[in-house]
Amino acid sequence: MPDFKRYEALGLGPVARKVEAGERLSLEDGRALFACPDVTAVGALAHLRRTALHGDRTFYVVNRHINYTNVCVNACAFCAYQREKGQEGGFELSIQDAVERLLKAPLPPREVHIVGGCHPDLRLAFFVDLLEAVQKALPDAALKCFTAVEIAHFARLEGISTIEVLQTLKAAGLAMLPGGGAEIFAPAVRRRICPKKSTAEEWLRVHGEAHALGLATNCTMLFGHLESIDDRLDHLDRLRTQQDRTGGFTCFIPLPFQTENNAITVERPLTGLDELRTIAISRLMLDNIPHLKAYWVMLTVKQAQAALFFGADDLDGTVVEEKIGHMAGATSRQGLTKAQLQDMIRGMGLTPVERDARFNPVKEAQA
Repeated sequence: MPDFKRYEALGLGPVARKVEAGERLSLEDGRALFACPDVTAVGALAHLRRTALHGDRTFYVVNRHINYTNVCVNACAFCAYQREKGQEGGFELSIQDAVERLLKAPLPPREVHIVGGCHPDLRLAFFVDLLEAVQKALPDAALKCFTAVEIAHFARLEGISTIEVLQTLKAAGLAMLPGGGAEIFAPAVRRRICPKKSTAEEWLRVHGEAHALGLATNCTMLFGHLESIDDRLDHLDRLRTQQDRTGGFTCFIPLPFQTENNAITVERPLTGLDELRTIAISRLMLDNIPHLKAYWVMLTVKQAQAALFFGADDLDGTVVEEKIGHMAGATSRQGLTKAQLQDMIRGMGLTPVERDARFNPVKEAQA
């Protein structure tokens, strides 16, 4: 139960009562949480909500990331990963390359995460063949592949609808969509950081179509660049509204902006407390999305551990190799072992739970 005297003194008494009662928070409640001078008080409310949902269980997955190309037509201002076709540093993996990398993972992945740039020449048939080859090589792995932005790009190249693309990829083995490409939904900010990328409306529509087809998806928010607090709250509210409509979001991943090797100048870079506050408020606002990920690749291992007491209940997984965040300045290691993930969780006094892509427990480790 919250310490109501403490929250009354901070001006958060009504918010704390809503959290305890499981009631939905308003945008004004979100503003009050962002304005609160005591970030630990905000974190305690988020941890209360996290504990109500999951107890002390903290999830992780044996997964493998594959980034198939960094050649992309979108040229987003925040992206350190993108290259033009023919530009030095650009790469494209063949299907054989991708499968070989997956088969060399230290453990057979339960979840395969495949995303890349919007390549001007790679057609839908390539991705069908890629999914079929991966499914044949790893029949027990769930294929979580292609952001909504990539789906929309495939549709434009083929001259078909996004739902036709999703149907085609589902038939080839696609099980889930990752949550990337959402960035921040506010149109004015989007015009500055990613003017060529899918609009917020298109991103949300593609996820709604995926949900209608029985494909689970994740969702994200990139924060700490040019957006305002109100922009963050608007983004969370739009995700919450979409979840009310179609109900297919499994997990939310807050992504702190990485400041290196891009065209955006941030006047006030994120602090660790800013990150934790935003994670906590995301947990409190997104009352209908069951899981919140502390993505250690972007947060660093220690900050991800701290986030487990600010609303997060998942650490992602083994990853093995990640390019997008690291090319933008992420300082985390490339991969973690199962034992390292379990030790991270146990070290915080929590219970590690290995999961599959849809958060079904695989094996609950003994404490």
